[in-house]
Amino acid sequence: MAETQMLSNEVDIRRQKINDLIEMGEIPYKDKFDRTCTIAEAREKVGERVKVAGRIVFKRVMGKFGFMQIRDINAKIQISVGRNELDEEAYNFYKKYVDIADFVGVEGEVYLTQTGEVTVKAEKVTLLSKTLRPLPEKFHGLTDTEAKYRQRYLDLVSNEESRNVFVGRSKMLAFIRKYLGENGFMEVETPILQSAVCGASARPFYTHHNALDKECNLRIAPETYLKQCIAAGFDRVFEVAKCFRNEGMDTQHLQEFTQVEWYASYWNFEDNIKFFQGFIKKLVLELTGKTTIEKDGVTLDFGKENIERINYTETMRELMGFDFLAETDPVELKNKIVAAGLFKMADLEDYKSLSQIIDFVYKKKIRENIVQPTILYNYPAVLIPLARRNDDDKRIIDVFQVVVMGTELCKAYSELVDPIVQRKAFEDQLEAKKQGDDETMDLDEGFMLAMEHGMPPISGLGCGLDRLLMLIYNQPSIRDVVLFPLMK
Repeated sequence: MAETQMLSNEVDIRRQKINDLIEMGEIPYKDKFDRTCTIAEAREKVGERVKVAGRIVFKRVMGKFGFMQIRDINAKIQISVGRNELDEEAYNFYKKYVDIADFVGVEGEVYLTQTGEVTVKAEKVTLLSKTLRPLPEKFHGLTDTEAKYRQRYLDLVSNEESRNVFVGRSKMLAFIRKYLGENGFMEVETPILQSAVCGASARPFYTHHNALDKECNLRIAPETYLKQCIAAGFDRVFEVAKCFRNEGMDTQHLQEFTQVEWYASYWNFEDNIKFFQGFIKKLVLELTGKTTIEKDGVTLDFGKENIERINYTETMRELMGFDFLAETDPVELKNKIVAAGLFKMADLEDYKSLSQIIDFVYKKKIRENIVQPTILYNYPAVLIPLARRNDDDKRIIDVFQVVVMGTELCKAYSELVDPIVQRKAFEDQLEAKKQGDDETMDLDEGFMLAMEHGMPPISGLGCGLDRLLMLIYNQPSIRDVVLFPLMK
């Protein structure tokens, strides 16, 4: 209550200052400021005159002299303000009407203090924008996690770690576009509003299109449209895509997330493995300056020429003690898993289809135990309807995933381009939906039509960028790498 009262008093004081400024003929909210450089650039201009601007994050007045700090997202700089440079009227205005959190423009020479601090000697201070509310009392970052997500702007002003994460996110997006472009990939855009749930196994968000009077869904993945671009003749395409999945929330999942997907004509999944290993190595090096990452006290090595591999199907066979690929009845598969002593029947109750049951066992018994970057390959065909069947065993698909510390970083495969097999796979999805699996795909006739017109051999890859950032910057929650996560 006392804190709320103090804030209310502070807002009233600042509101009165704004009224006073207006009565004095001052403009509390200027329309522009002609700065000559950014704060980071000013730090490199010792001995030169500059005009810089930023938000005040610190202010101390000691009689006729004082210091303040201003900052932007990339840097901060100290400003010395004194009567030797400002006349009495200007100095008194600064003392009385310029507060922490205000935006100011400063003109003066850059110099080094006796302690070596880069400082601008203010010859003119211009109030650019007056704030009604102060910054958080403890200017070491918001300690209230929920407030941190709801008021990200305050978190970024006060928390250097958060600033590094989101500057890094921007650098990552720039790197992805540059790297893929240099390797012959063209960036395209595909619809977010779609008429068929396809591209991944997930529950969608639905909405109604009033003009067309039809039900639509937000995309869960851009896959089927990107493959149609390949069918059109683009050899290599990619998209940095916002996707939406109406599922549970935890530290690794949000309903709205960002992923990059790329597709290359004439590649198989082995080509994609080689490409991803080079991509992830150079990305980590670009963002951190090295090829290792410290995560929760563990050193993760992304600099290896060849990442360790695990055969998914063979490892699951060894774990279960029977050929799980031969099972066609979900109930019978559950019975055998329980008989093998892997789980109790109650653990499997929520899983209705073969794919859900198999995926649950894998995640709990294999994925959780993986620490270092690892490639898992040779997946059961029932898991991914859009992947190419292996030539030697049609029950297996040419798929790989990279898993690090129990988290999936990417999924990639040789794409299924046989329209007859693809239609049968979609029909199997419809059957799984009848069994109660609400994460299955629809039979996308538009996509089928494109496939029937012909597609070359393709390999595609999808990588969740939010999880990748969590890993690189050692963040505990996906909300820590998303600027404005949806809150309850």
